[in-house]
Amino acid sequence: MCGITGIFDTRGGSEIDRAVLQRMNDSQFHRGPDEGSVHIEPGVGFGHRRLSIIDIATGQQPLFNEDGSVVVVFNGEIYNYQTLIPELQALGHVFHTKSDTEVIVHAWEAWGENCVRRFRGMFAFALWDRNQQKFFMARDRLAVKPMFYALLDDGTLLFGSELKSILAHGGLRREIDPMAVEEYFALGYVAEPRTIFKQARKLSPGHSLCIRRGEPIREPMEYWDVRFTLDNPVSQDDAQSELVERLRESVRLRMIAEVPLGAFLSGGVDSSAVVAMMADQSNGPVNTCSIGFDDPAFNESAFAQMVADRYQTDHRLEVVKSDDFDLIDTLARLYDEPYADSSAIPTYRVCQLARKHVTVALSGDGGDESFGGYRRYRLHLMEERMRAALPQGVRGPVFGLLGKLYPKADWAPRMFRAKTTFEGLARNSVEAYFHSVSILRDPMRHALFSDRFKSELAGYDAQQVFQRHAAKAGTDDPLALIQYLDLKTYLVGDINTKVDRASMAHSLEVREPLMDHELVEWLATLPSSLKIRGQEGKYLFKKAMEPHLPNDVLYRPKMGFAVPLARWFRGPLKQRVRDAVLGERLRSTGWFNTAYLTHLVDAHQSGARDYSAPLWTLLMFDAFMRQVVDGSGIAAPAATPDLAVTAV
Repeated sequence: MCGITGIFDTRGGSEIDRAVLQRMNDSQFHRGPDEGSVHIEPGVGFGHRRLSIIDIATGQQPLFNEDGSVVVVFNGEIYNYQTLIPELQALGHVFHTKSDTEVIVHAWEAWGENCVRRFRGMFAFALWDRNQQKFFMARDRLAVKPMFYALLDDGTLLFGSELKSILAHGGLRREIDPMAVEEYFALGYVAEPRTIFKQARKLSPGHSLCIRRGEPIREPMEYWDVRFTLDNPVSQDDAQSELVERLRESVRLRMIAEVPLGAFLSGGVDSSAVVAMMADQSNGPVNTCSIGFDDPAFNESAFAQMVADRYQTDHRLEVVKSDDFDLIDTLARLYDEPYADSSAIPTYRVCQLARKHVTVALSGDGGDESFGGYRRYRLHLMEERMRAALPQGVRGPVFGLLGKLYPKADWAPRMFRAKTTFEGLARNSVEAYFHSVSILRDPMRHALFSDRFKSELAGYDAQQVFQRHAAKAGTDDPLALIQYLDLKTYLVGDINTKVDRASMAHSLEVREPLMDHELVEWLATLPSSLKIRGQEGKYLFKKAMEPHLPNDVLYRPKMGFAVPLARWFRGPLKQRVRDAVLGERLRSTGWFNTAYLTHLVDAHQSGARDYSAPLWTLLMFDAFMRQVVDGSGIAAPAATPDLAVTAV
């Protein structure tokens, strides 16, 4: 697990400035504190920061093939590298290390651009083939690992694991993309392939980019997509058995390491299942860690303790104060782009805790998307049945009018928020799902943005992100469609971004067994009735885990990794929110309707409305503008004080 960066002259062999490349590499020191190195040749400069996990003795990067004509920098893990090595040796390739990194250069020589199809893992890498004059980079299928790149006006291509390494070059224009701002205020993140800056891009999940020097630069190529066929004839009993075996294998592959290894244990179904599979295959107690909250409404550490006791793990609990809001500026520097998922705070803390004891941690991320776990999935299916009963020509006008007239009930569970339900019923399936996951829904964004900013958008709406993916989904099954949308948007832009930055800020490698692409592909063949049955989400997963986990863990309401924003903004952060949202920094952009900003602050702080999510989104945007746009934008995450750890 590492940080990679580099410079590539797409037109010729210009001299690479070593000091610039070194600065880019050093900006990601936190991603790889163990070792760091750069390679420079005409028109090519690669940098690498290493967190040593596998083949500690000889796995240094940049790494070369036998004759030095192919060089690679790599971030991630190729879990099936041990089976690929003998296959490549049989083709005549000679290995000088025992690392998964060396598999990449030989696989490139053997299979070219198709090499990525042979890799099972999480990865982002870039390589240069001097003989073919080709630059190639790729990102894993579910975008667990990040990859940013930018093409400058002079034909120079910059790339890096984090946007800060590209900013450190000094040649990127910090010109903000209005469409990225629209996406951020709708979703809480900037969706792939866009970044907050016009000149930079993210390589999309399951994509690669190949450039031959001196030739026109083509668009990235998609090498993988998931297909929800839903046509597997397997019985429920057989599906349960196969699921356990597939999960066990996925966990086993991710337990390969030469450094201390453990797991996050939240007390939810996903992380608990991963710990159960680890315990079954471990020679000693599994290292587990949990974050608890001093507010009982947000604390699920007791359920984590149940699993820890059952499997006799070496469990550590850290209790975080409910007023743990000192990370706002740290998070802004860490993410390089505006990012509004407030669960980044406890995620940062649990990674901080884990790194005190392990270098690699397994997580349960990805389970909700593939198994059908989100509450919003069940609500969407309920709405779909209602939409199917009435034609769009009736639903649109009737429910659209009701949505406008009905008062907003922020305090109520979503299923009882008639305004939200009416607004959803007035839309088609894709529009309704986008509406349901938006932080600021269409009317709020319309009120938030100034006329000037709306003219800069030129009609662009973040809903187009969902429409673009829906057009490729290849399914009209209501559940499969929104699962596909989440795999392409929320999982990538929110969950994986959150975990990568939070973990690498502490030089911690996180592995996600539930995001194994072969497991995801198999689950996509199962009928939706095995994922949600009645009001029970993750139906098959929970049934398969019944022999392994307590029912209290499997069948309790999902809590999530929430923080008490509403209370913060009426209490300890009251003045900070007012200063940020109504301050000069946001006003000076000319992008926001100041009257509406005032309404959001006043209505929330008076208790008339709950605007905590929009206000947090604005607060983090202000922090991004201060820390990245106005600041250097290249500083590594600031160290935070250690919290007390309770050994349990």
